[in-house]
Amino acid sequence: MRKLLFIAFIFIFLLITFPLVGMSQLGEKQDEQGYQVIPDDAIRLRILANSDNEADQELKRTVRDEVNEVITEWVADITDIEEARQLIESRIPEINEIVKEVLKSEGSTGSFEVEYGSNITFPAKLYGDFVYPAGEYEAVLITIGEGKGDNWWCVLFPPLCFLDFSNGTTVAAAEESVDEGQQVEEEKTEVKFFLFEWFGWS
Repeated sequence: MRKLLFIAFIFIFLLITFPLVGMSQLGEKQDEQGYQVIPDDAIRLRILANSDNEADQELKRTVRDEVNEVITEWVADITDIEEARQLIESRIPEINEIVKEVLKSEGSTGSFEVEYGSNITFPAKLYGDFVYPAGEYEAVLITIGEGKGDNWWCVLFPPLCFLDFSNGTTVAAAEESVDEGQQVEEEKTEVKFFLFEWFGWS
């Protein structure tokens, strides 16, 4: 009798599990389709907040929205990296004014700096299943205040700022997730052995 109950239990378990696995795999495929590799010839935008408190982070997001909207319009019809470089470099003073006006309108009296170069430092970031390695990249860097808060970044050219790469997790956080996953797997194994013992199959 126990054997029949066990078989029935496994059958129901498989019926429930397989659809969920299928949905999970579909979601992974959709993520892969939405993911884009950053080309070698790319210009990024990185914005560093003064700190991690909510007011400083909100100010960073406001600066992001204004600057990103303007630069996206500038490069919308450009297909050549050299043309994009010349345009962005020539308009750094305009970006500087945009940031200045945003800070003023938000009542901020803090300092800021806007720079453009090929050696802007970026930390490693995990986005989906892909790690964007740490390194020095060509970018526009906007530092608000002390620049010690969480950063936001995207790719200005080619225009990929509709993908917020900062929504990924740091590599360290990803490693912690792996450790947690291993712990869950161990717990599942313990449950499995408990079932076998309960049905006298151990």
